[in-house]
Amino acid sequence: MSPKFEEKLTRLGLEWRSRVLLSTLSHWKIGGPADYVVEPSCAEDVRNAVKAAEECGIPMFVLGHGSNILFDDAGFRGVIVRLGGRFCGCAFDGTTVRAQAGVWAPALARACASRGLSGIEHVVGIPGNIGGLVFMNGGSLRQNIGDVVSKVTVLARSGDVAEKQQAQCGFSYRHSVFQDDGSIVLGAELQLTQKSPEEVRRQMLNILAERRGKFPLNLPNCGSVFSNDADLYEQYGPPGMVIDRAGLKGTRVGDAQVSQRHANFIVNLGHATSADVFALVRKIREEILHRTGFTLHCEVRYLSPGGECGKLDAFL
Repeated sequence: MSPKFEEKLTRLGLEWRSRVLLSTLSHWKIGGPADYVVEPSCAEDVRNAVKAAEECGIPMFVLGHGSNILFDDAGFRGVIVRLGGRFCGCAFDGTTVRAQAGVWAPALARACASRGLSGIEHVVGIPGNIGGLVFMNGGSLRQNIGDVVSKVTVLARSGDVAEKQQAQCGFSYRHSVFQDDGSIVLGAELQLTQKSPEEVRRQMLNILAERRGKFPLNLPNCGSVFSNDADLYEQYGPPGMVIDRAGLKGTRVGDAQVSQRHANFIVNLGHATSADVFALVRKIREEILHRTGFTLHCEVRYLSPGGECGKLDAFL
């Protein structure tokens, strides 16, 4: 904890809390306390929080809705800059949509549907914010948010707010340049297409019905744990099918369990820890490697207590 840092945050007029349980900010409901959580309401707040952390030598991590992250049982000895409900402005101009990073993706999808705007129906069931989706190039049904992004507003490492055109974003499967260059996604501009509201709503309702029948929505989880691999898919199928055929559905370490409904989900039965998840991921990967010769790689990310962050399997 740092009194100097706390004084800076207060002087800058930032909303902040200390000793926040990360389990309350994670869809997995796992994680110990973070020293600080700051919730900006504008780009200048984000810039000030980053600058204050740098000046005080405080590790920093930017968080959206916490739907694709595993926090450690020991928490995080730094500041979480959470882009959420205080950072969720949105504007419509014909088929162009501009959304701040904290906009809830399903809500944006529904707002677009009411206007007959098509292109992001596939995100209606994804429990995340637009900033996180852009950062991960997230999506479903073989579609990615990057397909409709025209430009992204970022806070660069230099401290300047800049815009990156789609071609500069390096979008590929579950990847963007923002995972590598240290910039912070502040918002995105989307270019959609005009259809009838009824048609867009109907497609979204079908997507939601399919998700309800397929995914374990009643237990804490982070969505798909393992990412698709083209060669694995061609020979054996998608990760969930491969894990299922290996007889691993229901496999449990502590309160972390391979979902009985969808084998690419790990659910928290109530008191799962990050150690439980690590052990279960290791067990799954070892079994699939033994059976297929392929190493499964994680889509979900992990934040260490000291501030290191990356795909979970990089920390095994």
